[in-house]
Amino acid sequence: MRRRIAVVGGGPAGLTFARVLHRHGHSVAVLEREPSPGARPAGGTLDLHEGLGQLALEKAGLMAEFQVLARPEGQAMRILATDGTVLRDWQPAPDDRANPEIDRGQLRDLLLGPLEVQWGRGVTEVVPGTGDGVLVKCADGSQETFDLVVGADGAWSRVRPAVSPATPHYTGVTYVETSIDDVDTRHPHLARLIGDGSVAVYGVNRSLVAQRNSGGHVKVYAKFRAPSDWHTDLDLTDAEAVRSGLLALFDGWAAPLLDLLRHGDTFVHRPLHVLPVSHTWTHVPGVTLLGDAAHLMPPLGAGANLAMLEGAELAESIASNPVHLDEAVRAFEARMWARAERWAKITTAGLDRLVSADPAEAVALFDQVQPS
Repeated sequence: MRRRIAVVGGGPAGLTFARVLHRHGHSVAVLEREPSPGARPAGGTLDLHEGLGQLALEKAGLMAEFQVLARPEGQAMRILATDGTVLRDWQPAPDDRANPEIDRGQLRDLLLGPLEVQWGRGVTEVVPGTGDGVLVKCADGSQETFDLVVGADGAWSRVRPAVSPATPHYTGVTYVETSIDDVDTRHPHLARLIGDGSVAVYGVNRSLVAQRNSGGHVKVYAKFRAPSDWHTDLDLTDAEAVRSGLLALFDGWAAPLLDLLRHGDTFVHRPLHVLPVSHTWTHVPGVTLLGDAAHLMPPLGAGANLAMLEGAELAESIASNPVHLDEAVRAFEARMWARAERWAKITTAGLDRLVSADPAEAVALFDQVQPS
């Protein structure tokens, strides 16, 4: 029996779900609002964990291709004091494959493979219980019904209202992201500062993190506690004004650290929002959620990994029991909720320690999770 299945969102969760279903011989409609894969930057690098993101790729049959693209050296992590003193410098062992890095764009292309994504199909509403299935309404005016609609459309999901009234709330922490290109040639002192992986500096209620991507590209994140309207008197579209504001916020830090902001190009405002730690919903036949749509949590390395594994597990659950589709989805949701709650608690506590009034808390947290 062929089921009409759609996944809304072409990110790691949605593509993993579709790719694993494809591997088991099931078709799925992937609806993505972006007009093309390269319509906007794919974002920074991801560390895919053993037992989470890497397990999802195994289920998709993509581990060999992933290992070609992955950067195990990207697991390196250095922590500096605000005066530039090196506090910690963790280097991965040559055979360490616990959390290798991969650029988001490379991961997206790997997962896309043979999938046919319907680009430019932004979903505006999902209506379950229509008699003929779940009705999906799109921004272009088109409508289509499916037996199952999977919401993998991120923090501000248009699918979520079909199962839950929950909306994300602000954590009190804001990120401002910038980028540096060709760092090894243009800014060798910053390349040495960052090393092969990431460098982090923690101050009172603020931090700077720089993360190496492939091809000499670096992502820089200024993180700080602030009210949601902190930028009322600042034009966020004015790069020089944002740069000046950030340099003032980090005034007194060592000059090489501030160079991470001085040499950034555009600046992107990213206030951190989360869903309730124990977010669940009363099961709605024909609709479910994955990843940030289901359990938006602080971005501390778990989100994409969980999302990918959920996509793979849901696909396997459906492939093993396609006749009883609703039963397969119910069983998946119970497993997802329990695991997501554990990780939401961990990442919420982690954010409190990484952007805190006591910078020593951040160093102590890394001492707990990094190999000795």
